[in-house]
Amino acid sequence: MFSLFKTSGMPTETLPGRAETMPVPEAHHVNGNPLKGPFPAGLETIYLAMGCFWGVERLFWGIPGVYSTAVGYMAGSTENATYRDVCTGKTGHTEAVMVVYDPAEVPVERLLKAFWEEHDPTQGMRQGNDVGTQYRSGIYTTTAAQYEAAVETRDAVAGQFEAKGMGPITAEILEAPVFYYAEPEHQQYLAKNPGGYCNLRGTGVTCPVGVSA
Repeated sequence: MFSLFKTSGMPTETLPGRAETMPVPEAHHVNGNPLKGPFPAGLETIYLAMGCFWGVERLFWGIPGVYSTAVGYMAGSTENATYRDVCTGKTGHTEAVMVVYDPAEVPVERLLKAFWEEHDPTQGMRQGNDVGTQYRSGIYTTTAAQYEAAVETRDAVAGQFEAKGMGPITAEILEAPVFYYAEPEHQQYLAKNPGGYCNLRGTGVTCPVGVSA
């Protein structure tokens, strides 16, 4: 997956949006659970951006306690953006993964551990050779506890990244803005295309789990 966007900052002008929403498959291709809510009582949702969303989604649907995942676009300005829109670099959106999970089975710190360990959150508007706003790191929370855990785990791992010479963490931590579902062909892409592109390589950083306890 590549980007046509070749600058390091957010766009100064953004594409207009559209009223039409993206069609969303009824069921997750891997586990059969719904991709859209309302979800069962007791489940929580967090949104995570770690570069190309294909591999990121596969990472999280494999974690026990995760009920559903979906890929989409968020934290930009263009309403109901398409992949083609996002690739222009003129939406401000990043590629994100919705993770719906049962906190009784998997604490949010476990999800954040995967976030910090499996990609480089210090690269700004890129992940490796993938360059553009759509590849920036982000944690988009829906509860106060998630936000606190995101900040605390970030602070717990920051020194390790700097010790490796990777610089300060640039991943944004925000209360979740609107999540726009990506096209159906992108949902659970690597389950449908096992040989497809995955950018995740890990960094050797170890995030302590439970630092918010």
